[in-house]
Formats: sequence, structure tokens, C-alpha cells
Amino acid sequence: MNYHIVTYGCQMNLHESEKIAGVLREKGYDRESPPEEADIIVFNTCCIRENAENHAFGNIGALKKLKREKKGLLIAVGGCMVQEAGKARILKEKFPFIDILFGTHNLDELGALIERKRAQKKSVVSLKEARSATEDGISPVRTSYPNAWVNIMYGCNNFCTYCIVPYVRGRERSRRAEDVLEEVRGLVREGYREVTLLGQNVDSYRDGESGMRFPALLDAVASIEGKFRVRFMTSHPKDFSEELVAVMKKHEKICKTLHLPVQSGSDRILSLMNRRYTREKYLGEIALLRREIPDCEVTTDLIVGFPTETEEEFEETLSLVREADFASAFTFVFSPRTGTKAAEMEGRIPEEVSKARIMRLVELVNANTRAKSAKYVGKTAEILCEDYDEKRGMYLGRDVYGRMGYFKSENSRIGEFVSLLVKEANGVSLYGDAID
Repeated sequence: MNYHIVTYGCQMNLHESEKIAGVLREKGYDRESPPEEADIIVFNTCCIRENAENHAFGNIGALKKLKREKKGLLIAVGGCMVQEAGKARILKEKFPFIDILFGTHNLDELGALIERKRAQKKSVVSLKEARSATEDGISPVRTSYPNAWVNIMYGCNNFCTYCIVPYVRGRERSRRAEDVLEEVRGLVREGYREVTLLGQNVDSYRDGESGMRFPALLDAVASIEGKFRVRFMTSHPKDFSEELVAVMKKHEKICKTLHLPVQSGSDRILSLMNRRYTREKYLGEIALLRREIPDCEVTTDLIVGFPTETEEEFEETLSLVREADFASAFTFVFSPRTGTKAAEMEGRIPEEVSKARIMRLVELVNANTRAKSAKYVGKTAEILCEDYDEKRGMYLGRDVYGRMGYFKSENSRIGEFVSLLVKEANGVSLYGDAID
């Protein structure tokens, strides 16, 4: 039997899809295949942005014909969107051909839900509240070699007024430090060359048994023997610390890049977002980071069109982008999420105004990204080769700052660290020759 998984959202969802694949393998589904060849299709949804929900609805609906034509095909929908209040009912009513609906807190029960569905005609719906346990016992089918994702915690306590995550992921639960370290050791033994530690707010990590905080955990991970890189995301500016900077500075294995979402350059908007830091505090953290690690790059998230945002406040965001000198940024137009405080706020920004602002913001961010990429030309960068691009006929991989480099090779270099002599830069991409 074959399976097909459709993933929406961030790295955390990508890793959860690897866990879903692990559950399916245990239930006898042999390999990933195209939808038309699959015996089960699983949607791992995201509800952070409205666009992600719309894409999921469209793709699920497109399977109606295949479901009717292929006897025995199971369709399962899980993830954040299903956990969101009222969405499971909407999905069931809109797409009655869905066989299984499951939430974010019972992924490990997917195998049992499949068995329940096989034993009955009606669909199976299973949603649970967040559990205190953080170990699910699932062996993921990792699909991103030589990169590996490792959850260090789940959930979020911050309740930013625009964010649905605490409502669908639950409160923060940190894994035992030793469990995290043992997982990383195993990955290094298996030959993985880059490990990314994942959490909605990694700076809030705390081992309930030992009391270990994130800087100490990061230090311990980077002290594991072997040649591999360490990344982590996401940090929160309200919890950013000198201890974290000191650990980043201490270890060559830790990529000298930090994803630190700022969201807005206006103190008033930051307060409305319940971000609990100011523009001055954020820029002070950037200054500290670059004072201690001069070559460190920073990426960020930015939202435009938050309720009541004025033109002057948007200009404050633009000026912060210039001052912070971001390597790149994920930019979004405010997307109201039902159940959050921001969704109930007055002063909604007209769509045409938000679109104009996001275009100006993207232009500024991209110009800075291009300028940073241009500085690579004529220099050598070490990249970790991670894939082969069939269309370009080139291998590709990222350097420690996340820049993607492309090169040609007669032999596969996937999983190797390659010295790339950069000859051309195009946006966020670098092109050159492997010189080792």
C-alpha cells in the first residue's frame, strides 16, 4: 500500500509530516507515491494564515472525483486547521468524503483511527486537548537528508493577539534535555549533517526535571562530537539573552544566523500585538549580537496592515528594516484568525492599502537581500549539498547564513560540505564552481 502526504506551513509541520509517514509505515503503507497511486492521502494543515487554509480547502475538494473513482482510498485531514474551533465540523459538512479528521494533539493515534475507519462506514473524528507529555514514541520517516528537524518543545504561552498557535497547539511543553540530546546523537551517527532545533519559542525552553534552559541545551547539542551544523528557530525578542549570544559565539557548529521575528517597527503596534518588547529593545538585541558576533546575520518576520496601523507607523517598520539590516524576511499582510483578539479589533486596514504597503516592504527587503548576495561574488562559501535540481541540472545547498548555492558536478555531492567559488549572485541564490 502507498501513501501521499500534503504539508502546509512551517518546518514544524514538515517534521510532523515525517512523523505521520512513520505512523503510516507502521500500519503497512510502504512508500510515498503520487495521489492517484496512493491508498491513503493525508493533509497536514496549517491555520496561521488564511491563504494556507484556502489552499487546503481547494486541494481537499479537488479529490472528490478521485475518491469516487478509487474504491478503498482513504482521505485523512489533520493538523492545526482541524484543531481550530469549529473547523472540524465545517470540513465534515463541506467534504463528507473525508474519512478521518484528527487534531494536533493525537497524531500518534492516527494508526488506531485508520483501524477504526476500516471497521466502520462512517467517518472518524478525533480531537483532544493538549497533553502534558511531549514524547509520542513515533519514529519519523525523515525526508530532508542531510538535514534533520528536532522538536525541543511544543505549544506557546505568548498569546500574541494575531496568532492562533496557542489555541491549536496548547501551552508550552518542553522535552527532556537528555531525550533531545540522544536524538541528536543518533542523527549524527546516522550521517545527518545539519540539525535544526524547533519550537514556537525556543528561548522559553526549560527541562522540567533538570531546569536546563535553552542556552545550556544549545551548548550541549553543539558539544556533541562530529562535523555537523546546528540551527534553531524560532527565538522571541522578549526572551532573547546574552547567554544565548555567548553560546552562539562559542561554537563553530552553530550557524551564525538568527531568526528573530520583529513583526513591526512601531511601539504602539507592538503593544497591540502583545509582543512585550519595544523597538529600542529589539534594536539593542541586534546591536549586542553583532558586537559579539560581527558576521552574524539576522532574518525576521514582518506584518503589515495590522488594525489601526497608520502610514507613519508603517514607515517606522521600513526604517527598522533599514537599521536592522536583515539578511531576508518573511513578509505578511495581517490575516485575522477567528478566536484571536486581533480579529475583533476595529480599524481594519483597507485591502488596497495593505497591498501597497507589502509591495513597498518586499521591495526594500529584496533590495537588501540582493546587495548581501552580491558580496559573495568572487569569494568562497562552504555549502552543505542537500539536493539536485532537475530543471537547472545543478546540485544545491545552503551556507551557514542560509544562502542557497548551485553548482554542477558529475558525481552526487548530496550530504557533503562543498567549497563553492561564487561567480554569480541572483537574489538569494548563488552560482559557482565546486573547488574541492
